[in-house]
Amino acid sequence: MTIYRIALSAIACVVLAVSAQATPASAAAEVSASQQAASEPLPRGIGSFTFSGWNGPQIPVHTYVPEAIDATSAPILIVMHGAQRDPRRYLGEWTAIADQLGFIAIAPEFSKRQLETSRQYNLGHLSERGSSELRPREQWSFAAIEPLFDEVVARLGSDRETYTLYGHSAGSQYVHRFMLTQRETRAERFLAANAGWYTLPTFALEYPYGLNGTDLDSDDLQAALARDLVILLGDRDIDPDSSSLNKSQGAMMQGKHRFARGQFFFNFGKEMAARQGWDFGWSLRVIPGVAHSNGGMAKGAGDLVMPN
Repeated sequence: MTIYRIALSAIACVVLAVSAQATPASAAAEVSASQQAASEPLPRGIGSFTFSGWNGPQIPVHTYVPEAIDATSAPILIVMHGAQRDPRRYLGEWTAIADQLGFIAIAPEFSKRQLETSRQYNLGHLSERGSSELRPREQWSFAAIEPLFDEVVARLGSDRETYTLYGHSAGSQYVHRFMLTQRETRAERFLAANAGWYTLPTFALEYPYGLNGTDLDSDDLQAALARDLVILLGDRDIDPDSSSLNKSQGAMMQGKHRFARGQFFFNFGKEMAARQGWDFGWSLRVIPGVAHSNGGMAKGAGDLVMPN
């Protein structure tokens, strides 16, 4: 019996729910200011702007609009950086692919000055350290993406209604947790590349190793398992001694290295959906010859940005 079947057989889902909280008036003022700024169009090639249209800190946003595309209809990719908080490098590793395939790439910067810890960035900032009390949803770091998409669409004069969300390493952690926890999203596809460890789709483990302690319920879990998530894994990302690899008990249960943990996560979700009789929309793509490299993963994932 495989490890994920052993883990899954020990888990029973429980349902949790809490009431939503109202958006503060200050957030509305920030949104209004952001909408006014959105009248400034995005330049062709490399560009940037400051995004303030959410209930969180201002976020520098780095952009790439290929010269030879119709910016009003081209697909939009939002790229989430890793733990080094280096969105310009991440964006640079996508520009040639964006030119070739004809899509727009957007890379928000969640800097350590604004969101210092992994709890505040790739764990979503659902709660403060040492507290089990959930922060308001509009203050989670996940809450920045939907209004950011709105501003990008406005600046482009775009008619796009959906986007693709990609992340590598810590960015992949952000992406798959965004996918699990966000009820209302216009992301049509989620690309999670080489995450160091995962939040499992179960209520039997406390967040961030599972979903217990969040405001989600079984309907949310069912919806998440049906989403178009592509787990991207480099088959050379197999270093069990990587200095940045989470070696906690909860993470080690998922495997000795990133390649094993990604497979564990996919199989866990597949088994959970099958056991409940739910639709399962996730898929797994292995990129041969690539270790822990955003650039290598981008080259193997570019075609996934284009709509079906």
